[in-house]
Amino acid sequence: MSSAPTTSAVPTAPTPRREGITSSEHSSTETLDENRDVERVGGGEKGSSPSKVEAPMPAPPHQEKDEFLVTLEGRDPQLNPHNWKESYRWFLTALGGLLVLNATFASSAPSNLIPSIIKHYNVSEEVGVLLISIFVAGYCLGPILWGPLSERYGRRKIFIIAFIPYVGFQIGCALAKNVGSQIIFRFLGGCFASAPLTASGGLIADLWGPDKRGDALAIFSLMPFAGPAIAPIVSGYMEVTGTDFRWIFWTLAIFAGVCLVAIVALLPETFVPYLLYQEAKRVRKETGDERFHAALEKKNETMRDVLNRTVLKPFIMIAEEPLLLVVTVYMSFVYGLIYLMFEAVPIIFVQGHGLNAGEAGLVFLALLSGGVIGVVTYIFYFNKKYTRKLVASKPKPVAPEERLEPMLWAAPFLAISFFWIGWTSYPSISIASPILAIVMLGAAVLFIFLSCFNILIDTYLWNAASALAINTVCRSAFGAAFPLFATQMYNKLGTPGASSLLGGLAIVFIPAPFLMKKYGKKIRMMSKNAVVLDKD
Repeated sequence: MSSAPTTSAVPTAPTPRREGITSSEHSSTETLDENRDVERVGGGEKGSSPSKVEAPMPAPPHQEKDEFLVTLEGRDPQLNPHNWKESYRWFLTALGGLLVLNATFASSAPSNLIPSIIKHYNVSEEVGVLLISIFVAGYCLGPILWGPLSERYGRRKIFIIAFIPYVGFQIGCALAKNVGSQIIFRFLGGCFASAPLTASGGLIADLWGPDKRGDALAIFSLMPFAGPAIAPIVSGYMEVTGTDFRWIFWTLAIFAGVCLVAIVALLPETFVPYLLYQEAKRVRKETGDERFHAALEKKNETMRDVLNRTVLKPFIMIAEEPLLLVVTVYMSFVYGLIYLMFEAVPIIFVQGHGLNAGEAGLVFLALLSGGVIGVVTYIFYFNKKYTRKLVASKPKPVAPEERLEPMLWAAPFLAISFFWIGWTSYPSISIASPILAIVMLGAAVLFIFLSCFNILIDTYLWNAASALAINTVCRSAFGAAFPLFATQMYNKLGTPGASSLLGGLAIVFIPAPFLMKKYGKKIRMMSKNAVVLDKD
C-alpha cells in the first residue's frame, strides 16, 4: 500500500516569521514552501489550476536555497495527496470518519446495560456510570501522544500502533471477571481509541484544500456524537432482550478488528512531510549521496527540543493561543452536554414518559437526526456561501473567521434547546416536544463542532494535529465528568430546573463566536503558531 500523510493538519513544521505569514518558531522554511505547494493544488483533481485556491505564499526573503532538500517541486505529483483522484480522497475521508465513529460508539456503548452490569458485579450506580466516564477519561491521555507523534511519524503508522492494543482491550472487557478489571480495560481502551479523534482531523487537512475541506469536515464533525447517539440504541435493546452484557464488548472488539484490517489494507500515508522523508531515504539509497534530506529530518536536536515539538507542544500551544483556549473551552462544555444526555434521557423518557430502555435508546436518533440536518444544511448552504467568498476573494485567502458563521446561529439555539427540553418534558405534554428539542440540540452541536474544527484547522494548518490534541484532551475531561453528576442534578433539581441551568450556562457562551469573528484576525496576527495569510 502506498504511504501518504494521514490525519492532522498539513505539514507541521515551524517556520520563521515573514511578511504575511506567522508560524511556529520551530518550523522550517523549507517545509513551509512544501505546504505552499500543497495549498496551491487545493482540493481539486490532479492537474488542478493553482488559481482555484488561495494565493501562493511569498518565498522567504534573503534565504539561500538548499539544493539537497527534498521537496514536492519537480517530483511525482502523486506525492501530494491533493492530486489524488477525488473519489479516492472521499473514500479515505469516509474511512477516517468510520474510525472516529468506532471510538465514539465505544465510549457510550455500555450505557443502557449499566443496570445489568451493576447487578452482576453488585456495585453502586456511581461505579456503573464510571464505565462510561473512565473510557472518555482515556481520551485525556492518548491525544497528548497521538497528535504530535502523527506530525512526526505520519498518520498511518499511528493508527496501526493504536488500534492493535485497542482491539485487545475490548476483548479484555468482554472477559473481565470483576468490575476493577472492567474499569482498567475501559480506561486503556479510551487512551488508544483517542488516536482517530486526534489524527482524523489532520487526515482531512492532508487530503483537501480550503475549497472542499468544509464538506469533508462536515462528515467528520458528525462522528463525535453520532457514535454516542447510536450506541445506546444497541445496548438498550440488549438490555430489553436480556442479552448478556458481555456481548456489547464482543461487538466492540469485532468492530475495532474490522477497522484495524481496513487501516492496514486501505489507508495510505497522507502526511506530506513524512512522505518527503520517505522520498529522501529513497533518493539517498538510489544516489548514494547522504546529503539529500527532508525537512522532517532534524539533526542535533536536544531532548528538550524533541519534547517541545512532540508531547509538550499541545500544552505550549493552548498556553500561547487565546483563540485555541476559547474554542476548546466552548467545545468542552458542549461535549460534556452530549455525555450528560446519556443520564438525562433515561430520567426524562423512562421515568417521566414510561419508555423501556430500548425505546429510550431510540430517542438518541433525534440527536443524530439533528446532526444530519446540520450536515446537509452546512454542505448546501454555509459551505457554498463560503466557496463563493473563496472565489470572489482571489488571489487573497478567506479569513478563518468566516468559518464561524454556522456557530453564530448555533450558540443561541443550543441554549433554547435545553429550555425547550426542560419545560416540555412533563408527562402531560406530548413526548414529541422534547424529542424535537433534542433534534435542535443535535443540529446546534453539529454546527458548533464543525465551526470549531474548521477554524482550528484553517488557523493552525501545519500545527492542527497538536491543536486538536489539546482540544480533545480538554473536552474529554468534560465528557468524563458531566455524567458523574447528571443523575444527582436531575433528581435534585428536576428536569425543568436542571435543563434550565444548562440552558443558562449555554447563554453565557453565546457572545463567544461573535467576539471570535470580530477580533479573530487581530489575535492571529499576534500568534506564534497560526498561519496568517490575510495580513494587510
